[in-house]
Amino acid sequence: MTTAAVFNPFVPSFKRNPYLQYGRLRQSDPVHRSLALQSWVLTRYDDILAVVRDHETFSSDSRHARGQLADALQQQRRESPLPDADTILGLDPPRHTQMRAIVSRAFTPRRVQELRPHIQEIAAGLLDEAGDRFDLMTDLAQPLPVIVIAELLGVSPDDRLQFKAWSNAVAETTNVMQSAETVRAARRATEELIEYFNRVIDARQANPTDDLISALVTAEVDGARLSRPDLLAFSILLLIAGNETTTNLIGNGLAALLEAPEAMARLRAEPDGIPTAVEEMLRYDSPVQGLVRFAARDVEVRGRQIAAGDVVLCMLGAANRDPEAFERADEFDITREENRHLSFGQGVHYCLGAPLARLEADVVFRTLLGRTSDIGMGEGGLERGGTMLLRGPAAFPVVVQPA
Repeated sequence: MTTAAVFNPFVPSFKRNPYLQYGRLRQSDPVHRSLALQSWVLTRYDDILAVVRDHETFSSDSRHARGQLADALQQQRRESPLPDADTILGLDPPRHTQMRAIVSRAFTPRRVQELRPHIQEIAAGLLDEAGDRFDLMTDLAQPLPVIVIAELLGVSPDDRLQFKAWSNAVAETTNVMQSAETVRAARRATEELIEYFNRVIDARQANPTDDLISALVTAEVDGARLSRPDLLAFSILLLIAGNETTTNLIGNGLAALLEAPEAMARLRAEPDGIPTAVEEMLRYDSPVQGLVRFAARDVEVRGRQIAAGDVVLCMLGAANRDPEAFERADEFDITREENRHLSFGQGVHYCLGAPLARLEADVVFRTLLGRTSDIGMGEGGLERGGTMLLRGPAAFPVVVQPA
């Protein structure tokens, strides 16, 4: 298929607003072959939903991949400080199911709701420290989820600045094409995380407590305890995934509200509408813009032949703006009821931490709007960060008027 639409996530305009490219691809080439990325790029809701639900055809395990990009992924895995470790993100059933079950009880909606009073205390304390002029990301959106996941894991939240530095370095590898320095920085961060978590795991093996790392240490899969590399990889994943996406949800959400002052005023007057608004924030500007899958066998999608081993990029941000799935798809509507967004994925890999992310965003916006009469953009304006697969602000100065 010849088309004028090209997927180019390397231009500055993509970081500012990827939805223009998504729209062109959805319309003219929804199953797009990117020669630059050596991948298929999917942008329509129905196609992406079908792919992420079909783990047998579209695997999460990069060992299914073939070709030059696959060789690079495999080399990156071999050179990783944990080359033999598996995490639930890169596994298929049945092992994925077994690994996920180890920690799933800690993230049930009921267990998560029990955290609400404590998360409210954290949010209020951070805003007390922030004052009337602060950076939303560094003073609220970043520290709050890091503190929460650190406490759930059983590590000291006092180390949160170091956690964030490590997390940022590893998260940079979610760009499909990576510089050598990005890979080196991620490796250094992973090595330091391994050293940190080795000490914690040693302590929990000697004296288990009521936290997630103790649950990992004492768990059994097929009658055997997890290996040390698997324990380390799982701990690192939970720390990073437990804060990176929620941070972006808070930043993207407030950015959307600042562009819709009537919506912000309505939520300030009617805070019970915040959960519905959070779902719209997730849809309108998803923290996770894409998921990577690997074709386990030859398959056809919308008339295009995808070969076994091909890399498939499922752009969730594009699916969430598909006009065939959502009325007024490019409008930010905090009252939207029919909101089947894909921001947490679907199928067996549906985000384990979705209840926690929703709760943290709900608490943050209730607290922030409840304590202020007005919120405005600070000097310098919003600076976009993120990668091809993760979207969020790098800096977000705000000025608030107390209520």
